[in-house]
Amino acid sequence: MTQELMLDPTDQTDPAGPHLVRDTAPPPCRDLRIVSEKPRVDLAAAERAAEDFLTALGVDLGGDGLSQTPARMARAYAELFDVRPFRLTTFPNEEGYDELVLARDIPFRTVCEHHLLPFGGVAHVGYLPGERIVGLSKLARLVEHFAARPQTQERLTQQVADCLAARLNPRGAGVVLEAEHACMTLRGVRAVGTTTVTSALLGALRADPRSRSEFFALAGVTRLTGRPPAGRPRRKGEQ
Repeated sequence: MTQELMLDPTDQTDPAGPHLVRDTAPPPCRDLRIVSEKPRVDLAAAERAAEDFLTALGVDLGGDGLSQTPARMARAYAELFDVRPFRLTTFPNEEGYDELVLARDIPFRTVCEHHLLPFGGVAHVGYLPGERIVGLSKLARLVEHFAARPQTQERLTQQVADCLAARLNPRGAGVVLEAEHACMTLRGVRAVGTTTVTSALLGALRADPRSRSEFFALAGVTRLTGRPPAGRPRRKGEQ
């Protein structure tokens, strides 16, 4: 039997994700659903605000190329903040698989909450299975879910790890994000090419040094392990 969990895009009170809503005390494999309303988006108000914002910065919106920019800007940010609900489907671990499961190089993009400039890169998400395993595409969906809002890289990393641990109950969970931030490369210090790496490890992946090293090695985050994983050529700059 599969187990499905509906993630609520509007709940940001619990770092591990939204609250579960149950009708009665269910058996372990019953579907768990999350219920709440999606926030209303007022595109017309956003367009007016974008026009005022650009005008206040001295941008002349009279030309053909810029006349529709406020509307495009409003739609673009609405798309960036559009959290799509999905079901985190899990299955019984009938074969008793107890080795690491890792989805590597999951692309993501989000928006820095401090400057509202984009940052993006790749996520590596893994876990040590317990009684259940999760559909592999759901690991990418989980990253996408928490990325669709103003974020910090630190919080995004922790939210994905906490939600995976809370909903799947694995023996361990780990997340690494590697990202380039436009707020660092396009303004301020303008450190083009700088990559920020964050990690969140829970359970055995945090407590057991061997499991932790295996996770980082398979994720290809060699700066945290000191060596590239077997079978992968060294990246530029690796020792």
